[in-house]
Amino acid sequence: MDQEGNAATLETKDRGLAVWSIGIYDGATLSDLKPAQYAQNPVLCAQDVSDAKAQFVADPFMIREQDTWHMFFEVMNAATGKGDVGLATSRNGSEWKYKQIVLTEPFHISYPYVFYLNGSHYMIPETYQAEAIRLYRADPFPTRWTFVENILEGPWVDSSIFFFGSRWWLFSSPVEPENEILELFHAESIIGPWLRHPMSPLMKGDKRMARSAGRVIVPGMSPIRFTQNCVPFYGTTVRAFEVSELSTSHYSEKELVQSPILSAGDQLWNRSGMHHIDSHLVDNHWFACVDGWRFEPRTSVQNAKCNQSAATRPK
Repeated sequence: MDQEGNAATLETKDRGLAVWSIGIYDGATLSDLKPAQYAQNPVLCAQDVSDAKAQFVADPFMIREQDTWHMFFEVMNAATGKGDVGLATSRNGSEWKYKQIVLTEPFHISYPYVFYLNGSHYMIPETYQAEAIRLYRADPFPTRWTFVENILEGPWVDSSIFFFGSRWWLFSSPVEPENEILELFHAESIIGPWLRHPMSPLMKGDKRMARSAGRVIVPGMSPIRFTQNCVPFYGTTVRAFEVSELSTSHYSEKELVQSPILSAGDQLWNRSGMHHIDSHLVDNHWFACVDGWRFEPRTSVQNAKCNQSAATRPK
């Protein structure tokens, strides 16, 4: 979550400040995703961060190493006013233990898109304030991340990389105009050179489906991308689109029938909206980390309970 879309943007005089937390969802299909009954959602919130004064946690990505799930996420540092990358781990996917902040820079970091390639773990977080998409490598995994190089210049947000059809592909959006443009790039390797797709920008002037909302997955023959619906406000729902044609010259997609797949819930932590998903197919069942948000008065954010149920959702 870039600072243009962080809590400051969602503050209103009558409703307070937006506070984000992280939950676990599961389902037989992506369209059936619901809060996992075996997890006490949210599984992570600001109060779980022990080595910084956190305003909220958001943008979770996870990867499994041997028998342990490692989740990386944005920690909005209340002391510095910028995002850092935090780590939590779980053996069973339901109980998560916060570990530490594993990546901090002089600039804002969020959306820590982590992946595995050729024996190494890599991360492409959002680093738009550095005017580049930056590649990091774990050295060692999971607590130390070393900058490798810039793979694309410019102030890009929520960049989502995936491999398909013998090439690497990258969805990303420019900071301005906010939440309205989707660009597509491709390359033979993750370090590039990255080429802009001839149909890019794929979308322009559409806040309902332009900005990425988590890991692009390839469960079969077609990639599926997730997108934020930023209407009527940032972080409303998550929509899912199946890419029906993807080549160096053509692109087309169609929305899943039951999209949006994530919407505001009936608990306090996500009663105002949801905007991110990282889904994994485990034993023919979908397992996903997600985030959601609710409004809190500014004076109570640091003391707000994150496991409290909400009797009603806001009008």
